[in-house]
Amino acid sequence: MTNDAKTGAPAKSGGTNAMWGGRFRAGPAEAMTRFNACLEDDKRLALEDIAGSIAHARMLARQDMLSGDEADQIVDGLARVREEIVSESFVWSEALEDVHMNVESRLRELIGDVAGKLHTGRSRNDQVATDMRLWTRAALDRISGALRDAQAAFLSQAEGHEESVMPGFTHLQIAQPISYAQWCLAYVEMLGRDGGRIADARARLNESPLGAAALAGTPHPIDRPSTAEALHFERPMRNSLDAVSARDFALEAVGAASICAGHLSRLAEELVIFATPQFGYLRMSDEYSTGSSIMPQKRNPDAAELLRSKVGAIGGALVALTMQTKGLPLAYSKDLQETKRPLMDALDSLEECLEITAGMIRTMTPNPEAMARDAGEGFATATDVADMLAARGMPFRDAHHVVGALVAACEERGCKLHELPLNDAQGISPAITQDMLDSLTPLESLKRRTSEGGTSPGSVRGQIEYWRGALSG
Repeated sequence: MTNDAKTGAPAKSGGTNAMWGGRFRAGPAEAMTRFNACLEDDKRLALEDIAGSIAHARMLARQDMLSGDEADQIVDGLARVREEIVSESFVWSEALEDVHMNVESRLRELIGDVAGKLHTGRSRNDQVATDMRLWTRAALDRISGALRDAQAAFLSQAEGHEESVMPGFTHLQIAQPISYAQWCLAYVEMLGRDGGRIADARARLNESPLGAAALAGTPHPIDRPSTAEALHFERPMRNSLDAVSARDFALEAVGAASICAGHLSRLAEELVIFATPQFGYLRMSDEYSTGSSIMPQKRNPDAAELLRSKVGAIGGALVALTMQTKGLPLAYSKDLQETKRPLMDALDSLEECLEITAGMIRTMTPNPEAMARDAGEGFATATDVADMLAARGMPFRDAHHVVGALVAACEERGCKLHELPLNDAQGISPAITQDMLDSLTPLESLKRRTSEGGTSPGSVRGQIEYWRGALSG
């Protein structure tokens, strides 16, 4: 509960707010109080807010703007407030609008008027910007760890499957044989780039707005580098106007999250397809599957389907942030209050999605027999014939035409390429030999793809070794 600004008595409902009410004769309407409040989002910033306040109080003492005793009282009081918040015994008041005023009000109740000195040289504008950067930095660190866990899960699936042949698809039609390991490693690479974007976003946000005050800085002799160091920021932000109004760090973080969610959605679609009885390439574990209330035979890949859907909300958060921050004049506007929820929701959702991804991948079981069954379908080794003809001097475009005619002949006969009689093949091109036809198995095709990054067993082993080292470092 807040106190009356003049008497110190508890403020009556409808009175002015003690934190900023000196300018006003009447308090806000009840509807405005609700509309203006942001506590449900702000509560999640409470520990960051207290950390920033402790760093600020200690700096004020070093700069002789607080006595040592006053700083100790404030820091001890903030520690007590933190304990109440962690234990969930803290009483939040919507009348106090936000986390900053709730913490300061409770601090005043605990230690008295000295609490009012804490706000020297700062504003709620730089406080909230600092809190949001601290929260986002911690969330990105958790996401980085979750990305590595998901990569490790894919890597564990890839190991030992360098020669497990499966069809590779373009346009969702069988294109060329690849290995199951190569398929897994494609997602390791995607998530690795996602990790790079997360790291870039973290590096750019890691500057401290604290001490920028409302927008123009402060006349008090504060030491911004010391509070930046105490909060593990790289440096203070150079421009106070930018410091309180910038939310591009949130846009960048959610942008990186949206790209990552897109990758997870692509993965989820493949898992849903590959787990169907028609494909049968994978079996999802019981832990990440569900059944039907009416059809006892059903085994539904609900975890993958939900994963596929989450990109909508995360992408939507990016759109919301973009719309909330476009066209705002410098410096702070209350619009920026609304950026907390999409930021938090998006990063929370991505962290959860990555946890589900790692669990799904780690516990699923591949079916190499089903994959191998389809790997040679759809004339998947046709390009190998063209490559062999090109290697023997035929222009590739001519070889491409020859192989097209071979495929047409096989379709007429209802046979596969390696089953086409040599006489028929040589009737299309005398350059065709029996050893060419005999080598058109999916595994042999796999072994020929020896270029760097290709799907040959040796190339894939090199990729596995690289990522084993990268993820253990």
